Amino acid sequence: MKVGDIMTTDLVCVKESDLMTHARQVLRDNHLHGLPVLNDNGSVLGMLDDQDILRIKSNKSDVTVRGYIRETPLITPETDVREAAKLLLQARQHRCAVVRSSTDRTIVGIISDKDILRNAHISKMEPKTISCIMNTRVLTAYPDDSIAKIWGNMLEWDFSGIPVISHEDEAMGIITRSDIIKAGFARIRDRSGDMHSTGSGDSPKVERLMSTPLYSISPETTISKAIEALNHHDVGRICVTNDKKIVGLVDRFTMLKECVEGFGYL
Repeated sequence: MKVGDIMTTDLVCVKESDLMTHARQVLRDNHLHGLPVLNDNGSVLGMLDDQDILRIKSNKSDVTVRGYIRETPLITPETDVREAAKLLLQARQHRCAVVRSSTDRTIVGIISDKDILRNAHISKMEPKTISCIMNTRVLTAYPDDSIAKIWGNMLEWDFSGIPVISHEDEAMGIITRSDIIKAGFARIRDRSGDMHSTGSGDSPKVERLMSTPLYSISPETTISKAIEALNHHDVGRICVTNDKKIVGLVDRFTMLKECVEGFGYL
């Protein structure tokens, strides 16, 4: 299977000279997590990630996209999907612009970990359970934590989403980069390094923006069923719970690695 068979061709891009505040609006309006960045000739320079968008602290800024461009692997429509998956994993990127050829950097599509997982041969996977690969060190937030603090922690730890739990440690929901960007909060006040500090200032609370319900699976869920759950709910990560308590977390990167390492899954 080639990248050209599964890539997204409905393209929304920005130019390197565009303001970051404009790029943030484009992401928000189109419900996207990243944008290809082009030069004035229409050639791909790299990608802009929603993590970069979160670094802009003001609604009025003359900062341009140019300083935030992330270099991306060279992927063309003829690249094998398995090779594209390896390149995304090596670059630690969730999506990449697809260019016409190694000599023509004109954009023709976008390939993402979501596209690849939706086309993986998960029915062939071994019946290994998610408990074998899940991350058991899950940092969480409380519903009364401030968005300012959670925003800061997302930047510091490079998290795209943080599960939200009650003060009785029961799973409630999740707060993601997209939730913050879509809500239009663009300015950070003070924050504490403690993930469960209450924060300060007039920043809204997590409970106002968090997504519910929290999609979850049990530790006995097979990896193939976990991938099905990610695809079905269209989420980048899913929590593993036991008796309403979060005991682990798996994301698309972890699943993609399993598909790459398994013979015949891609």
